[in-house]
Amino acid sequence: MRLTKALLTFAFAVVLSAGTAAAQTEIKFGHVGKPGSLLEMTSQEFAKRANAKLGDKAKVVVYGSSQLGGDSEMMKKLKLGTIDLVLPSTVVSSYVPSFGLFEMPYLVRDRDHMARIRDQIVFPTMVPQAEKVGYRILGVWENGFRQITNNKRPIVKPEDLQGIKLRVPKGVWRVKMFKAYGANPTPLGFSEVFVALQTGAMDGQENPLAQIYSGHFQEVQKYLSMTGHVYTPSYVIAGASFNRLPAGVQKILSDTAIEMQPVALKMAADLDKELLEKIKNTPGISINEADKDAFIKASKPIYDEFAKEVPGGQELIDKALALGHKGS
Repeated sequence: MRLTKALLTFAFAVVLSAGTAAAQTEIKFGHVGKPGSLLEMTSQEFAKRANAKLGDKAKVVVYGSSQLGGDSEMMKKLKLGTIDLVLPSTVVSSYVPSFGLFEMPYLVRDRDHMARIRDQIVFPTMVPQAEKVGYRILGVWENGFRQITNNKRPIVKPEDLQGIKLRVPKGVWRVKMFKAYGANPTPLGFSEVFVALQTGAMDGQENPLAQIYSGHFQEVQKYLSMTGHVYTPSYVIAGASFNRLPAGVQKILSDTAIEMQPVALKMAADLDKELLEKIKNTPGISINEADKDAFIKASKPIYDEFAKEVPGGQELIDKALALGHKGS
């Protein structure tokens, strides 16, 4: 009798232990953003909302600051199924050519325009192309409007970039664009940028204000030039492990990623205003407005090359620009 009772107790403990283990299924969500960055803020807000709905089914755990690798490394891990979700930006254009659309200078006018591009171009046309190469895009959030910092001179016109060693992210079109402007662009992982600027290995870099401030670049740069040359979305991407998750968990993650889209845009707009003021108050850095018309004029060859090289590229450009008109 005692043996039977002991066996029952043991069996119950095993079941309870298995249940607890199942309750602790971890969904790894990686990104390169530092604490205080928009990538960190939006991913944590997503985790909070998703976890409230998931209950004991699973738990989203965010790994920022390149803890799980740089963007390129994490994209590989998605394919292997060793990471569940990633929040990359520019690098996606290296895997799915049509995403180079967001490398076109001055394509996106404002966040309302971006929302129309997202709903009318990204999801119906570009997302299926990403799925064909193994990347499932659950949501389109924001990295932001990109500005240039450097230690040489204020950047007002493209010719001011002549000879400047500029760190750029790993995406073919950003390199082409800055070469066309006269800079000397070098792709480098985000985690390496601060030291490259501090040591003078790079003269400057370009990023949204949220990445500039959270990366402390303003502490080792003399000039912030408000070029707003490119708007980069960020993408919530799932890979090989996603289909192994229960259908209910998949639905919660997908629904929450979509729910976060307008939230991310609002968070981004608020953060831009706040951080510009903070950078203005940073000793040793001066801020200037760029001549955007001069940059737009110098950008035509990039549009021409994209239209020529990417299948359907001209159609994507034309449709995106048309959506820039109010009421589109």
